[in-house]
Amino acid sequence: MDFIGTYWALVPPLVAIVLAFITKEVYSSLFIGILIGAIFYCVSTGTGFDGFVGHLLSNNQGDAADASSYGLISCLSDNWNVGIIVFLVILGALVALMNKAGGSAAFGKWASKHVKSAVWVQISTLLLGILIFIDDYFNCLTVGSVMRPITERHSVSSEKLAYLIDSTAAPICVIAPISSWAAAVAGFCAVGENGLALFCQAIPFNFYAFFSIIFIVMIIFSKCDFPTMRKFNAAARSDDEAGEGVGEIADTKMEVASSGIALKKLGKNGTVLDLVVPILLLLSFCTLGMIYSGGFFRDGKNYHDFVNAFAESNASVGLVIGSLTALVLSIVWMVSRRVIRFEDAMSCLIKGFEAMVPAILILALAWTLKSMTDSLQAATYVAHLLEGTGLDMLLPAVIFLTACFLAFSTGTSWGTFGILIPICVAIFPVGAPLRIISISACMAGAVCGDHISPISDTTIMASAGAGCKHVNHVSSQLPYALTVASISFLSYLVAGFAQRMGTKESCLISWAFGLMSLGVTFLVLKRMRLLQR
Repeated sequence: MDFIGTYWALVPPLVAIVLAFITKEVYSSLFIGILIGAIFYCVSTGTGFDGFVGHLLSNNQGDAADASSYGLISCLSDNWNVGIIVFLVILGALVALMNKAGGSAAFGKWASKHVKSAVWVQISTLLLGILIFIDDYFNCLTVGSVMRPITERHSVSSEKLAYLIDSTAAPICVIAPISSWAAAVAGFCAVGENGLALFCQAIPFNFYAFFSIIFIVMIIFSKCDFPTMRKFNAAARSDDEAGEGVGEIADTKMEVASSGIALKKLGKNGTVLDLVVPILLLLSFCTLGMIYSGGFFRDGKNYHDFVNAFAESNASVGLVIGSLTALVLSIVWMVSRRVIRFEDAMSCLIKGFEAMVPAILILALAWTLKSMTDSLQAATYVAHLLEGTGLDMLLPAVIFLTACFLAFSTGTSWGTFGILIPICVAIFPVGAPLRIISISACMAGAVCGDHISPISDTTIMASAGAGCKHVNHVSSQLPYALTVASISFLSYLVAGFAQRMGTKESCLISWAFGLMSLGVTFLVLKRMRLLQR
């Protein structure tokens, strides 16, 4: 039986997702999905047990540009993935350093004097998430580590914090021209085309990202939530644990998201600057690292060309360069001021690594599961279904749904970009409104699917940053995401029909429709008492 390129290729990620919800445990769910994927592949290729073991661990195929690698070892040896892991370890060490020096505690004390209510705590979290737009991993962990002490003081549940973090990570990065996501999307465009320019043209049509932010603001100021979130909020106010035995991330007490206020034995000489300076260094040098990897400082076509250098940058390399530089300078900054001893600063390297182990393990398993679905050509199968629809005006909405489903099943938005964006570019001519709208629909759908997928790396990072149980985060954020997704789908339907009037006209009409729908939906949900204080 041949499972490759058929609907059977979607079974491994779907099994992993279902098991994650049933067992409330992610490690085994992901691993079982990986095993099923490897079995399907060896049965399809007739390679037997040896083929099964080889594909499960390391299976390299093709040469040069056609080369592809599958399996756990291959994923962990991939240059991109290794760069992400190193970046996470360095980031964990940097946050541990800020906590050790007392920077987090100092910021918590400062914020407690200026932020007087739970509403403004959430608004502050939202604004900080918007400001940290360069990368979703960095966003999730940094916002979580900074804001968690304050949210705990104002009885904002860790699940609500995780929702705020997750909704200002990928949704912000996907509409920020200067981000690792913009660079990735630009790289998926046609050869010779300015992918970053096309990315910027698609930003106004990214309804899911914008509507997610607007919906969050409405939720915060109305003080209303869906029933699942209200349960966790009530538990936070009563100092009870929200949920029992359903988490795999929080069970390890992620130190990267630990509260600086609660750690009384840590540095007492720290100031707010010991938190702000490392973050500014990280933002600055990550940006410099990105353009450096894109050839900004080297002789060539991108020499001193910021836009193109950023568009062609290697986010994995750039983030490692930036984070490592920021870590070294932060250590020098703190040690020279005697805020922290050099020995204590070095111990933070180990603490940061320890804090990231659970997240790295889940990421490794998630990457491996993706490699299994890639070998079974799951994404290609879905893409062929879309390509053969023959739709026109309905195509943006169809692309949005397809991208949602694909990203949800595979747990990756970037992989979805890589499959669907080239198709969108190929289908529509240059300058056609549907070309821009469809590309934006692809990005929005990928972010939406990634947002609600329990095996998504950004969803995992949001749980880690907030210090909440992963399955709790997934289940509590789902109603919000599905509400915004439904309105975004309808907005793409309107944009598809209105595109004949022109790109600007289509944008204005679909935005007006979307905002009106968002307001009406909010009122209906309140009237139905699905949204309550």
